[in-house]
This record gives sequence, C-alpha cells and structure tokens, in this order.
Amino acid sequence: MFTEEEIRGINVLKRGDDYIEIFCCCTSPRHGDFAAKLRVLASGELEITCECQPGCLEGKLTPIEFEKHAGRETCRKWKNNIWIFIDGNKVPLVSTVLLKYHNQSSKHAYGTHRFCHRDEFIICTECKKERRFCRHSVEECKSYHDALLNTNWKCADIPFGKFSCDDKEERKSRRVYRGCLRSSTCEGCSSCVCFGCQICCFSSCSCQTCIDFTKTTKA
Repeated sequence: MFTEEEIRGINVLKRGDDYIEIFCCCTSPRHGDFAAKLRVLASGELEITCECQPGCLEGKLTPIEFEKHAGRETCRKWKNNIWIFIDGNKVPLVSTVLLKYHNQSSKHAYGTHRFCHRDEFIICTECKKERRFCRHSVEECKSYHDALLNTNWKCADIPFGKFSCDDKEERKSRRVYRGCLRSSTCEGCSSCVCFGCQICCFSSCSCQTCIDFTKTTKA
C-alpha cells in the first residue's frame, strides 16, 4: 500500500496486504489527548479503535465518530484534528500520505455506486451478548464467516483482542451504526448487503453459500 519512503518516521503498529495500522490521537480541549489505533484500508476506508481508557466500549469508529467521541464534533475537521507522530512531531492526517487511498475513493464516490460489507453481530451461546464483527477485509470477513458457522460460538472465540463473557455488551445506541457508506444507521441496502463475492466467500468452505458462489464464478 505504501512504500518504505512514504511511511518513514511513522510508528507502524501492524501491516497487512490490504491495510496498515498506526497510533493516532485527537486532542480534546477539555480532556486532553484521546489515543487510538487507526487502520487504513486499501479500499480507502478508515477504522479507528479508541483507547482513551482501558476497556473503552466505543468499538470501531469512523474518523467523524472518533472526533465526536473526543469532544471535537463541533469542528467537523477530522483530517486536521486527528494526528499522528512522525519523527516525534505531531502531524495532522491531512498532511500525511495516509489519506491517499481515502481521497481517491472519495473522488470516485460522487455519481457512482460504492459498496462495503456492513458490520454484523453474533450472539454468544453462553452469555447471550451480541458481539460486533467488522467485515472490511478478507481477513475480517473470514473471521465472521467462521463464527457464523460455529453453532457453539462464544465470546472467547473472538479472533481479535481478548474477550470474555464478562466484558460489557456494546450499547444498543451504538449497535445501530453498521458502517454503510450511504447512511450510518442503514438497516440494509444495496450498498452494504452482499449475497456473495470474492471477499466474503471462500473456495475452501463447504457451506452452501460458498459452494454456490464458487460454482457461479467457475461457470
């Protein structure tokens, strides 16, 4: 996604084929710096996991939602308000290369049909709490797909982070946000509901959905 020269001086936390994850912050005028992890996806999407305090229950946030969480919602200038460290200096996202894919996707969004896989929830068979699965990459879609097929799925099986049935359930007011590109509170539309594609279906899986998709693509 980025060359070594482009990300020189940036503290990269994690790097994959279709994403890069770095430390970021948004400074609240009342509460100081809100720390978080920013994941930049090749699709242009930006995911932020807030770490303002241990056990923050906000989950995955968009830049606008993170800006609001940090108390800067009146500004509506998240590209300037969210910053990262480069060689020890605070640099706003707008002045970095990290928005390259986001800006490209935004340019092509007007007048075109963009699609994303909406977030889904699975209920733990033990505590009956709903747990969110983001599906913005092949890896995340596979995690959700495997969990969906597991009839005895429980919180401890979540592949990312450390979860247990003792962890609080995401607030109901937050669960309405599913990551649709058209509307943040969408209940399901042609922009976020997928019935099978190369990102969410797998040739190695024997479920009927994956089998049907594999047969169709080979036909």
